Amino acid sequence: MKLPAVLPSIDFNYITILLVTWIYTPARSEITSLDSGNIDETLNNAGVALVNFYADWCRFSQMLHPIFEESSNVVREEFPDLKQVVFARVDCDQHPDIALRYRISKYPTLKLFRNGMMMKREYRGQRSVSAIADFIRQQKVDPVKEMHDLEELKALDRSKRNIIGYFEGKDSENYRTFEKVANILRDDCVFLAAHGSLSKPERFSGDNVIYKPPGDNSPDMVYLGSLSNFDLTYAWAQDKCVPMVREITFENGEELTEEGLPFLILFHLKEDTESLEKFQHEAARQLIGEKGTINFLHADCEKFRHPLLHIQKTPADCPVIAIDSFRHMYVFPDFSDLAIPGKLKQFVQDLHSGKLHREFHHGPDPTDVTPGQDNQEEIASNPPESSFQKLAPSETRYTILNRDRDEL
Repeated sequence: MKLPAVLPSIDFNYITILLVTWIYTPARSEITSLDSGNIDETLNNAGVALVNFYADWCRFSQMLHPIFEESSNVVREEFPDLKQVVFARVDCDQHPDIALRYRISKYPTLKLFRNGMMMKREYRGQRSVSAIADFIRQQKVDPVKEMHDLEELKALDRSKRNIIGYFEGKDSENYRTFEKVANILRDDCVFLAAHGSLSKPERFSGDNVIYKPPGDNSPDMVYLGSLSNFDLTYAWAQDKCVPMVREITFENGEELTEEGLPFLILFHLKEDTESLEKFQHEAARQLIGEKGTINFLHADCEKFRHPLLHIQKTPADCPVIAIDSFRHMYVFPDFSDLAIPGKLKQFVQDLHSGKLHREFHHGPDPTDVTPGQDNQEEIASNPPESSFQKLAPSETRYTILNRDRDEL
């Protein structure tokens, strides 16, 4: 066939999208399409499930489709049992109820499930077949390290949170509960177990589980509930493994930012554990009721110099407490005020009421002005913009559905 002398104008971007779509829908597929009729049964029966929440119009979703499918094929060769590993997808345009249920705010989102329970940490790694396959392999590694000598406990890393189980045997219901909890909290705690005659000295009245908190001098805590009750065991372990005050790093910053809660953050020198302990104590004492409305965090002053400079501080000024509302940053007046009853709580309440925002823009509220101080304009200021918002999911990797947040 003879080609025309002048080719018509071609939209190569459109052709690329068509080719990707064609590649991603072959005749044979190992990926399960989820809807409201099969999602619960599919996920509940899967030891590990990786679910791709996508939209067909999203170019990042289109780019991921063939990679996700090939990853599924690679993993299926290693784990052929469909109850071991499931790769699944949800078309969020077709099933907005499912997207709402799992709070999908960007496309594509890869969420990990274990026996039907959604894990807090989603997959945020490299979008390649090898990286996704490696991620699943890691999830299939046994999270419980079996001890062969109780002397191994002397070599525990006491900078980490350790949970140790002592069981009569591995085939018991108690151990299966322990193993299930360990799978869910594998990123937050180190789990170890001893069985049979080795564990007998620690099984005074049956199977036993002990939590060893960070610190060489920290006392052990014994689980007193029923080990056959998963909900009770998980709640106890989660309370121990996921502290109220978490460390923010560049590795988990995106995840924490996406939770959508403002940050109450302590900047401290890494070796300054005393200030961290004081902050943890006061946060637990004054703000336990604020869990779910604000994230309690601590950060290494040296690593997070930029946010400090943003609030006109340096590592030499640490410890420093601040709130980042994702629009502005507000500085707690003085770290020494932490010991004043109710002072930290009032700081957080002033964020929720909007008082911090008003005062930074317009000066102190009339009820807080010192008598005789009439010129509010002289003391009004502009709060620095959010620094941690920059750690949020990037528009070069995701289609963000709604990045606007109400001012807090």
